[in-house]
Amino acid sequence: MSLMRQIAWLVLGVVLAALVGAVGLSTLSLRQLMQTQLELKNADNAQSLGLALSQQGGDAELIKLLISAQFDTGSYEFVRWRSAKGEMLFERAGAARPGQSPTWFRNLVPIEAPVGVAQLSSGWNAIGAVELKSQSSYAHDALWLASRRLLAWLLVVGIAAAVLAWAGLRRIRRPLDAAVAQAEGVLAGSYGQVAEPRVPELQRLTRAMNAMVQRVRDLFEAQAGQLLVLREQVHHDPLTGVSTRKHFLAELDASLQRDDGPAVAGLVLVRLRDLGDLNGRLGRGAVDDVLLTVVTALQAYPESVPGCRVGRLNGGDFALWLPAEGVAAETAHALSDALRASLPAFGPGVQVALGAIELPRERPSTVWLGEADAALARAEHLSESRGGFVVEIVAEPSVGREQGEGLWRQQLQEAVTQERGRLVEFPVRDRSGRVLHLECPLQLQLDAGDLQSFLPAASWLPFAARARMTAAVDLFAVGLALKAIAADGQARCINVAPASLADASFLPQLRELLSQWPQAARALLLDLSEAAATEHFERLLELGLQLRPLGVKLGLEHAGAGLAQVERLYQAGLDYVKLDASVLLGVAGEAGRAAFVRGMVIMLRSLALKVYGEGVVDEMDAQALWDCELDGLTGPWVTASRGR
Repeated sequence: MSLMRQIAWLVLGVVLAALVGAVGLSTLSLRQLMQTQLELKNADNAQSLGLALSQQGGDAELIKLLISAQFDTGSYEFVRWRSAKGEMLFERAGAARPGQSPTWFRNLVPIEAPVGVAQLSSGWNAIGAVELKSQSSYAHDALWLASRRLLAWLLVVGIAAAVLAWAGLRRIRRPLDAAVAQAEGVLAGSYGQVAEPRVPELQRLTRAMNAMVQRVRDLFEAQAGQLLVLREQVHHDPLTGVSTRKHFLAELDASLQRDDGPAVAGLVLVRLRDLGDLNGRLGRGAVDDVLLTVVTALQAYPESVPGCRVGRLNGGDFALWLPAEGVAAETAHALSDALRASLPAFGPGVQVALGAIELPRERPSTVWLGEADAALARAEHLSESRGGFVVEIVAEPSVGREQGEGLWRQQLQEAVTQERGRLVEFPVRDRSGRVLHLECPLQLQLDAGDLQSFLPAASWLPFAARARMTAAVDLFAVGLALKAIAADGQARCINVAPASLADASFLPQLRELLSQWPQAARALLLDLSEAAATEHFERLLELGLQLRPLGVKLGLEHAGAGLAQVERLYQAGLDYVKLDASVLLGVAGEAGRAAFVRGMVIMLRSLALKVYGEGVVDEMDAQALWDCELDGLTGPWVTASRGR
């Protein structure tokens, strides 16, 4: 039993004891008073009647007449005349008056007054004695009425006392509940502060809790800052600040594996020509400035376009990943113009060559790098005859999606309304191989005539976002997942596009859909990209508040070092985080990368979050990630080897 409940019962018991005690003592006191008054009445009436009878000179008829008159004018149980020898000479008696008080009350509180007795005489001769006893029902009625009134008043006082006690307990309980909620929040990864109450004891408790929570929060923020430093050391080139070759290639592999990108993307390679000769002519410091100028031109794209990546592949080679269709050639020419305007200021011979390609994303990263390197080689060859700043473009024909937005919208609407879609299942397993849940990306059949043409999200998601239909598609995917969960009970995870959070109708429709499947909803997981936590944090908070009571679990996917930059991550109400493949690939062969992953796990565990790894393709990486104490892994290796 809780402390508040014990105090409440104690207060209630004290009030009831006081109520019963007050009523009982008052009733007994009134009973004693009534009984004393009735005893005096009997004695006084007997003496008065005895005096009147003694004046009749012993005339029996007159005595009987006076006794009858006394009996008729009063409320007596009996009036008796006895001889001097105790013999009954005359008696008037009547039935006991029932009265208004209940029988149980009369039995519980009896009023028994002694019989009034007076001696009779005629001159000096004793002629007997008179006895009388008054009716006690009137006393019981008066006692019953007084007891009821007293009980009513005491009940009013007791209720008022109970209300005041409840208000007082509630006032005491409020800071206690706040302290408990604060402690539970720390366990759940939330570091909120509580206002200090006026009660001195509770004030000290709250002050201590606030200090402890602030210290934990400071430790978390310090750990996040250390992760940022470690990230810069492990993932970024110390001179230019862009991704190292190994990390850029990991980011490229992760981007090619995702379903939330365009079907066609671009890659631009930039090479500073004759780097060794420039070092000899200009000096290392000047060449470093040249490299920083190249990086400044490249960094303009990631700062304005989400998803762009810049990396330094080696001494003078840089790469720019463009997750968009039809922009590679334009970007390469814009970079060439910008560098043509800025680099000659460092001296003659400072030139660059650029190679750009545009390919479908289903091509492996080796094909991307090979084609881009070939384009760069041709550009460098042409630079020898044309001078510097040559751009070479390689673009494959589009994948057959050059159709109007109206047709895309119509096909997407028909696919959703006619339920032409399916969920592809990829397991997330723990270290023992047990399936924790299934990741279920949605595939849509846009062409009703081709029953086999289920397209992955990479083919239709950009157009769904452009047509503002991501909310409808996500609701369709959630509905398919709920039906599948209801059929086999296996937990499933659905990805929710950040654009869906911006749709005001998405959350109400999602709640209505989940309310139709209350049991299945408890096994549903919803993935949101890291961008959702940075760009739509308030909507993410609202999503958690609305869905957590329904049992739905929320998490972030494709999470990387940007987590340390998410403001108030400890308040997001998440259940898990899936680390991006770009953070995990190659972790077995690089101690710094493993240390960064381990630091991420420790930071996220301090927020009571589960940590999963995405895109695991290598057994050595998987073993290294298990050593980093991740809760689960997914990816090609997990699917192929059952996670063991």
